[in-house]
Amino acid sequence: MPTRSNRRWLFGRGSWAETSRITDVLRTETVGGLLLLGAAVVALGWANSPWREAYATLGDLRFGPAALHLDLSLATWASDGLLAVFFFVAGLELKREFVAGDLRDPRRASLPVAAAVGGMAVPALIFVAVNATADAAVLRGWAVPTATDIAFALAVLGVISTHLPSALRTFLLTLAVVDDLLAIAIIAVFYTSSLHLLPLGLALIPIAVFGMLVQRRVRSVWVLLPLAVAAWVLMHVSGVHATVAGVLLAFTVPVVRRAPGPGPGLAERFEHVWRPLSAGLAVPVFAFFAAGVTISGGLGASLTDSITVGVMLGLVIGKTIGITGSTWLVQRFTRARLAEGISWWDVFGLALLAGVGFTVSLLVGELAFGDGTPRDSSAKIGILLGSVTAALLATVVLRVRNRHYRRICADEAVDADADGVPDVFEPGR
Repeated sequence: MPTRSNRRWLFGRGSWAETSRITDVLRTETVGGLLLLGAAVVALGWANSPWREAYATLGDLRFGPAALHLDLSLATWASDGLLAVFFFVAGLELKREFVAGDLRDPRRASLPVAAAVGGMAVPALIFVAVNATADAAVLRGWAVPTATDIAFALAVLGVISTHLPSALRTFLLTLAVVDDLLAIAIIAVFYTSSLHLLPLGLALIPIAVFGMLVQRRVRSVWVLLPLAVAAWVLMHVSGVHATVAGVLLAFTVPVVRRAPGPGPGLAERFEHVWRPLSAGLAVPVFAFFAAGVTISGGLGASLTDSITVGVMLGLVIGKTIGITGSTWLVQRFTRARLAEGISWWDVFGLALLAGVGFTVSLLVGELAFGDGTPRDSSAKIGILLGSVTAALLATVVLRVRNRHYRRICADEAVDADADGVPDVFEPGR
């Protein structure tokens, strides 16, 4: 029987350096999430206004060199081009977590990884079950409800809570990052309709050169950016979704536990430069072009569509069951325990919040059904309704838990004043 000293705790507080870094990341992503929400609301309103044709015309505006197969619409540039920046940052974050972060310990990494896998598997199964009698074209959307939108979720978390333990916020961020990696793997494997091996092989050349240069700590944008663009172009021509290039480039960036010499390491520098661009521009612009679905026939008609229902149930119920269930299985088979001060209601609330699937879900819907098709529109409505429902339910649960932690903080402050000794409450120790 494990003693208190060697017992393993789930959601235990991490190192101060990691907690500080996660706090900075959350601040940037929260602001980006608010911009994303604003862009989605504007797009949805415009697409259902008398000026909806102007919105469609703007998204269909094409430009780019046709000789390189890059004569793309503005909406495609947003999904294929700008989202490559998003996945580059996600790749950097994932590598830092597992190389230099607290999750380099396999025991700590097992929880968010298991939760991410469960949170993707159960929604997919629910979607397939709802659409079991549909044709194969509909079943291509099985991966739509599997993604968690970290910016959207953190924006909700930032608005509704200030006293939740940092370990819970770190768990949500790490879960979403692993979720992003699994999503890009799904996109590469299951949504590559045609594969051209020559450009795919050629894409590895600029990626390798990029990796060789960053390993030597070259950080000049004039040297690295052309290589990144070349890798993106070749990946796009190969038939593999071009955002995969962003992840592969990120994985080549060296991560060290302590940067040699003064100043941050190269991965930290890149993340500091590109995360604001990703959160403040790339994701909101993509959301603006992707979220503008015209709701014809009213919401009542949409709720009878099996694709809409499958996506909604997958996000709201599937994510909750998958993440909560996986977390319980981890503690059951490793005999770990929730850290002091942490409740299963916290896990349940975060699992609900992880049902906010937006950016990557919209991307997968376009790849599965074709941008602008009736089935894609049904998937988008399911994503919007499911994400809003998950956010509202999570708000109810987490606001209750936030009041609980606020009372504990107030009691700790009173005790500290009485004793004359500062005492900082930090659940999840």
